[in-house]
Amino acid sequence: MGVRLQKMDIPHLTVVPGWGDQHRDAPLLSEAVELYVRLKGSNKGKIFHRSTMRMLENVTEVLGDRPVSAYASDDAGRFRDWLLTKGLTTVSVKRVFAITRSVINLAISEHGLDCGNAFARVFMPEDGERRRRQPIPLRNILDLQASCREIDDDLRWLLALISDTGLRLAEAAGLATADLHADAEVPYVDVRPHPWRPLKTDSSTRTIPLVGASLWAAQRIVEASTAPYAFPRYVDGGDCNANSASATLNKWLKAYVPDGCVVHSFRHSLRDRLRAVECPSEIVDQIGGWARGSVGQGYGNGFPLDVQHRWMRMLVA
Repeated sequence: MGVRLQKMDIPHLTVVPGWGDQHRDAPLLSEAVELYVRLKGSNKGKIFHRSTMRMLENVTEVLGDRPVSAYASDDAGRFRDWLLTKGLTTVSVKRVFAITRSVINLAISEHGLDCGNAFARVFMPEDGERRRRQPIPLRNILDLQASCREIDDDLRWLLALISDTGLRLAEAAGLATADLHADAEVPYVDVRPHPWRPLKTDSSTRTIPLVGASLWAAQRIVEASTAPYAFPRYVDGGDCNANSASATLNKWLKAYVPDGCVVHSFRHSLRDRLRAVECPSEIVDQIGGWARGSVGQGYGNGFPLDVQHRWMRMLVA
């Protein structure tokens, strides 16, 4: 997606005049965004571009379009406060700041600037409304999986697939049908980045053995497939809309799970279930796509699929 930023593109874009010679080599924030999109946006979906442009619009509305070296820490604090007064949660504000930091860091690096990033070390207040996600008890998971088999539609396939793999919702909703190898000697799902759905981290790229309800769901998806996407209702125009899936599934889940549990709680549950069968933490991290705990864990190709499968089968024995 080629993007050429012009002032008319952003309603609130205001170039702040009068910056001295010390900022003459630094690009404007709008120019830094153009560079960021050009270098990093070629394989990203609409969400990447939309979030980046929204960040630019918000920063320039509050602080103006300045050379990236001309923003100060008190400017970043003022921007944080403005976002919070608009009703954003601390988590959402952190996401906006993560994009802003990335844009400015790239500009500093590419232009060889000798300056800091004003958005790098801004204090974020604790979000009092945020609660620690709770794992879903096993008895609730079993009841829910039984209902998924009974209703037997694509929404329930998505939930069942997550329930015994611990997939992140976006990972599951953005799968290609070809990622599901339900008929392999060791059935598995191939979690890999796609143009319509990138992955959260490098360690998110992995293979997960399919067992129990997840194997059933994968088989049903492949049998019913008429599209290259496993869940075509959530892939529109080359972009995976995991937020829509989250709202729908969490609403249905409420009848089956304790308060405070959501779709993401299956990841917490999977970790607890693997702990309960004394699965080594290094294998747990590989299955869940969690960051490795030590430098040594980054060496080699990880555990073979059949070794992972041996531990995963214990969850449904």
